[in-house]
Amino acid sequence: MKGLSASAKLGTLPLMLMLIACGHSAQPPQAKSAPKLASILVKAEAAPQQQVWDGTVEAVNSAVLSAQTNARVLELPYDVNDVVPAGAVLVRFTDVEQQSASRAAQAQIGSARATYLNAKVNYERIAAIAAKGLIAKAELDQALAQRDSAQAALAAAEATSRQVGMQADYTVVRAPYSGIITRRYVQVGEAVQAGPPVPQQLIALASLKDLRVTVQVPQSSIEAIRQRHAADILLDGAGTHRVSASKVTVFPYADPATHSFAVRAELSGEGAGLYPGMTVKVAFAVGETSRLMVPASSLVRRGELQGVYVMTDAGIALRQVRVGDRFGDRIELLAGLEDGERIALDPVAAARWLMEQQGSGT
Repeated sequence: MKGLSASAKLGTLPLMLMLIACGHSAQPPQAKSAPKLASILVKAEAAPQQQVWDGTVEAVNSAVLSAQTNARVLELPYDVNDVVPAGAVLVRFTDVEQQSASRAAQAQIGSARATYLNAKVNYERIAAIAAKGLIAKAELDQALAQRDSAQAALAAAEATSRQVGMQADYTVVRAPYSGIITRRYVQVGEAVQAGPPVPQQLIALASLKDLRVTVQVPQSSIEAIRQRHAADILLDGAGTHRVSASKVTVFPYADPATHSFAVRAELSGEGAGLYPGMTVKVAFAVGETSRLMVPASSLVRRGELQGVYVMTDAGIALRQVRVGDRFGDRIELLAGLEDGERIALDPVAAARWLMEQQGSGT
């Protein structure tokens, strides 16, 4: 890694003046022995080169539930922004007509079953007589036809009952999965229709379990993204919290107006703190690079200036650095530190050591 630029060297002047004002020298003091402090050897790490764009959070699973029966809204247990579990009742309709139809269907089944049983017994009786050759075959065929017709009528009645039962089930609308209600289209007391021409919309539901972020990426960068299919979703602006995408999908066509490609980065929504419609930054891998990474806790901040305590056999010196992106509890150094140098992990302990050395005159 290269050293500080001319502007960065000028920027070290306020930090040096601050150290001198506090009685410290910018040069490491000559000590009788190396400081015994917790430290780390900073080494360049291979890492992906990333480009960052803004994207919009979407729910992988989202649906608008519609009416499947004609009824009046009786109850709406949940409202917009409520989080509901799978199977929760979202809409309950009046079911007077459906229950009446269900009772009529059950009565029809009873009548058809009685007719079928009577026809079956009659056929069996005639078949027994026909086996002895006491009646004509035409009478046996007629009894068989009556039995089969009654059996078909019973099957039709049972099918009608199942259909009516489904209509009764449609008076209760349940959540197909856990999620958040994003919109409500009806009010209590409102009459809804299952169609035609189209069913009436009731509730819009979005699952928070699986999310995706859709990003518009310039044509110049799409080939690098397509080759690597790797991205990090930045959960905060500073990049302190980020999560790797479980899947990256590049659309095979560009927007003819903007010449940009849509790219989707999928992630688990559990614990992410993201909701559909939010805007987040997505860092896509577009190449390879190396980084000097140090713990964020090892940085010293003095206003807008930042530095680290560099350790050598001769002692400790506070050196200004220029920082880059943050990755969790580590931060990238762009300038001010060389590969292979050692820094103190505890800046407070390092400052205390310098003060002791200054007081002892070493």
